[in-house]
Amino acid sequence: MSTVLLGMPGLPPASPRGTGNLRGDEAFPDAARSALGNAQLRRNIAHATTTIRGKRAAVVGELPHWEQLREAGRQLKSHTMAHLDEYLVQLEAAVTARGGVVHWARDAAEANRIVTELVRATGSDEVVKVKSMATQEIGLNEHLEAEGIAAVETDLAELIVQLGHDKPSHILVPAIHRNRTEIREIFLREMGDAPADLTDEPSALAAAARRHLRRKFLSARVAVSGANFAVAETGTLSVVESEGNGRMCLTLPQTLITVMGIEKVVPRVQDLEVFLQLLPRSSTGERMNPYTSMWTGVTPGDGPQEFHLVLLDNGRTRVLADEHGRDALNCIRCSACLNVCPVYERTGGHAYGSVYPGPIGAVLSPQLTGVEDNASLPYASSLCGACYDACPVKIDIPSMLVHLRAEHVEEHRRQSRTPAVESVVMRTLSWVMGHPRRWTAAARMGRLGRLLRGRRGTIGALPGPVVGGWTSARDLPAPPTQTFRDWWRGQEDQK
Repeated sequence: MSTVLLGMPGLPPASPRGTGNLRGDEAFPDAARSALGNAQLRRNIAHATTTIRGKRAAVVGELPHWEQLREAGRQLKSHTMAHLDEYLVQLEAAVTARGGVVHWARDAAEANRIVTELVRATGSDEVVKVKSMATQEIGLNEHLEAEGIAAVETDLAELIVQLGHDKPSHILVPAIHRNRTEIREIFLREMGDAPADLTDEPSALAAAARRHLRRKFLSARVAVSGANFAVAETGTLSVVESEGNGRMCLTLPQTLITVMGIEKVVPRVQDLEVFLQLLPRSSTGERMNPYTSMWTGVTPGDGPQEFHLVLLDNGRTRVLADEHGRDALNCIRCSACLNVCPVYERTGGHAYGSVYPGPIGAVLSPQLTGVEDNASLPYASSLCGACYDACPVKIDIPSMLVHLRAEHVEEHRRQSRTPAVESVVMRTLSWVMGHPRRWTAAARMGRLGRLLRGRRGTIGALPGPVVGGWTSARDLPAPPTQTFRDWWRGQEDQK
C-alpha cells in the first residue's frame, strides 16, 4: 500500500541532515530523545501523517453508518478470538481440501525453518516477497539471507527500506521517515539499474522501481506473502494492496508460501464485507483497495501450483489467555492509531525498537515477547485516547496501556528487595491525604514552592530522582498564594 508515500503532494525535499536510523536495542525514552533532535525526521512524519489523516477523515465522513461498521468489526473479531481454535481447524481442513498444505509454527524459529526448507525444496535461491508484518516479526529476510537465499521486497516502501539498509518505521508506510530526495539517493546508490538522470519526482521514482522489479517478477519461482484475512469456511486467503506488486507475486511464481498470524482468520466470506470497508478507509484513506487478491488452494494450470500456509503463533495464544489484553489480537494492521498519535508523530517508528510501532505496538509487542522485554513501551503514550477513537475495530488501547503499566510495576515490585522511590513517595502522599489536618498543613506548606519559581513564573528542572525526572521534560506551575480552602473561607466571610 506504500505508493501513498510517493503520491503525497508537496513531499518536502531533504535537508543536509539525514533521518538516520535509531538502534532497536535502545529503550524508548533514549531512542525518542534522539528522534526529537532530528528535525528532518519530524518534518517527514508530520507531513505524511497529516496527509493520511485528512484523506481518512474525508472518506470516513462519507459513511453515515461508520460507527455501526466499527462495532460490527469489533464483534466479528471478538467472536472469532473466542472460538479461534475451532476456526483454525476449519481453515486447515478447507485449505487442505483445495490442494494446499498447512504448517503450524509455534515460534519464529520454527516458522523460519519451515519456510527455508520449503524454498530449498524448489531448488531456488531467491524469493519475491509481498509486504508482510508477520515475516518482519520473525526476521525471515535475515534468516533467509543467512541460509544463502535472497529475499526481494516488492512493495515500494519496503524496497526503499531494504535498499537503504534501513528498518521499517510504520505499519502501512514503512519508509514514512524518508522523503523523496533521500529515496532518489538510495535508488541511485543501491539499485544498479536506476537511470543516471533520475529525478525525485514521484512518478520517476515509481517507474524506476517498476523497471527494477519487473525482471524479478518474471524470473521468480517462489513467492512469500502474508495475509490480511483467511476465511475459515472456504480456505480463501486475501491480500489487499495499492501497487499491484502483490498481484504479481501471488500469480506468477510456481510456489507460494504464506506466513500468517493465527489471529487473521475470519469465519465466513461474508465477513469480508465489513473489513474491506473498514481497512482501506482507515489505512490509506481510500474507499477500496486498488488490488484485492484472493486465492483458494491450488487451481491446475492457473497461478502457483504449490501453496503452503504457515500458521504462526509466536506468543499469540499467550495474548489470547490475557482477558485484559487479548483485544490487541483484533488489530487489522491499518495503522490508523499511528497516524493520530502525538507521540508517534514526534518520535517516529524506530524509537519503539519493535516491528510494531505506535500505540498498537506499545500494547502488542510487550504481550508477544513479555512486558519486561519492552518495559518502556506501555509508557510511550499520553493516554489521550485518539488511538481508540481512530481504531476501526474499537480496540481500547489506552486501557491496555494502563493494564500493562500496572503489570510492569507489580513485576518490578516482586523482583526488588527495596521499595522504589516512587512507591515510597506514593505511600507518603497516601498518609498525608488520609487525614484532613495533615492534608491542610501540607497544602499550606506547598506555598513555599513559590520560592523555586523562575522568571516565567514556573518551576523548571529540579534535582532528585522523582521530581527531577518529571521536571526534566516539563515546567510546573508555581503554587498559588492561597489554598482553595483559604479562598473559600474568605468568600464565606464576605457574605
